[in-house]
Amino acid sequence: MIRPQLSTDGNTVRLPLAEHVDPLLDELALAYAQAPEDVGRLLAAHAASVVALDFALCSDDATDYGRAVRAAEADATREALLDDCPAAVTLDPLLAPDDAISLAGRITRAAAHIRHRTAQNRNARP
Repeated sequence: MIRPQLSTDGNTVRLPLAEHVDPLLDELALAYAQAPEDVGRLLAAHAASVVALDFALCSDDATDYGRAVRAAEADATREALLDDCPAAVTLDPLLAPDDAISLAGRITRAAAHIRHRTAQNRNARP
């Protein structure tokens, strides 16, 4: 379950997701150690796709079709990297209705705390 927290400065709500990403990075490292050439080629192909997508998104000359093609290429290379990673499933946690309502309530309470505190600071007179 994702546990919302206040950021260290207390001005934003933080959703810590590192616990979901850590196993994925571990599996990628293990896959690279077992087959560095294969995983290296996949990583290089994905890097090229990401750079091409970034260029298309920032380019004034790129067409919407070109951007869509570059996005599809990046998605394809990303999926190829994630195919053999069971931990990838945890990146998008599925919440049962009660869990989703509980998470929404926790986020709302944290955000209300921030709003209440910042409203008090605005109303304080020097």
